[in-house]
Amino acid sequence: MKIKSFELFEVPPRWLFLKIETDEGITGWGEPIIEGKAATVKTAVTELMNYIIGKDPMNIEDHWNVMYRGGFYRGGPILMSAIAGIDQALWDIKGKYYDAPIHQLIGGKAREKIKVYSWIGGDRPADVGRAAKEMIEAGFTAVKMNATEELQYVDSYDKIDQSVARIAAVREAVGGSVGIGIDFHGRVHKPMAKFLAKELEQYRPMFIEEPALPENNEVLREIAQHTSIPIACGERMFSKWHFKNLLKDGYVDIIQPDLSHAGGITECKKIMSMAEAFDVAAAPHCPLGPIALAACLQVDATCHNAFIQEQSLGIHYNQGSDILDYITDRSVFKYEDGFVNIPNGPGLGIEINEEHVRKMAAIGHNWTNPLWRHEDGSVAEW
Repeated sequence: MKIKSFELFEVPPRWLFLKIETDEGITGWGEPIIEGKAATVKTAVTELMNYIIGKDPMNIEDHWNVMYRGGFYRGGPILMSAIAGIDQALWDIKGKYYDAPIHQLIGGKAREKIKVYSWIGGDRPADVGRAAKEMIEAGFTAVKMNATEELQYVDSYDKIDQSVARIAAVREAVGGSVGIGIDFHGRVHKPMAKFLAKELEQYRPMFIEEPALPENNEVLREIAQHTSIPIACGERMFSKWHFKNLLKDGYVDIIQPDLSHAGGITECKKIMSMAEAFDVAAAPHCPLGPIALAACLQVDATCHNAFIQEQSLGIHYNQGSDILDYITDRSVFKYEDGFVNIPNGPGLGIEINEEHVRKMAAIGHNWTNPLWRHEDGSVAEW
């Protein structure tokens, strides 16, 4: 079997899909995307596919190493996201060839289902409290929300009080047993992150996420000394080499590799297994489309330390099309009692609605994240 051709589809709301076709008629799908840089990743995928065309799709480990090690300059969000989408599509082909889900090809299931959480938003405490209650009534047992708006390195404690009030409203609305993930989003600098983390302890969050920017991971040591809340990070880290020192330093409790950013199924399986040796949990990042989510679930199935999965159904970014619109069998991602079953179909376990993909690709997108500025005119972290 040889790889014959490929196509790329920029589809709303902000995704990029890859279809790889073989000379035996088996096709595989991947989702190589960096949010806000779809066109750049698209070019990187095309460059990498110049090598992949004509090759046997089964030799995934070799293809991964050629794509990564074959270039003198390597790594980073663009190249690793391009590799990730190609890797997902190759695994999809391999699973379909053997008529088996990917999880059966990488060790078999350690679980039948995994807990999922849903995003909530809202600027006022009452609004976010209602949003959380609606998610719990819909069957979720965990939610995630932004901790703050933009913050200066040292900012007003009024903003801290507002943030604490939002989390308090959620906890009051959902009760003590519901998990609350609080995303600092890298927008809280060290002086304020220490104080905010300490203030949030009383609400017993499930975790605080990215309390420091990934380029400042050394700050986690000091933040960890100010709180007992589990610390999560990793969505903007792109290889096992990035995660190596994070795990060795011992200040992270949950890693969040993104299977469309950090080298795909091949690399993230290794990252998550490496974390298990440090007694660190895994909760893969995935505010993306159905292919990325399916890839996450295939790896989650095989990793004992995976405990919860992000998913984007109904997230505020999904304007125009949502994840279920792009698959033919929507029941694959049926959320029940806060869990989703591991897909057992061949390959990724989903069937892409190609007609809808082509229709929406004709519309396309040019999504970019917001640009925020502080009151003094300086650029703020989003």
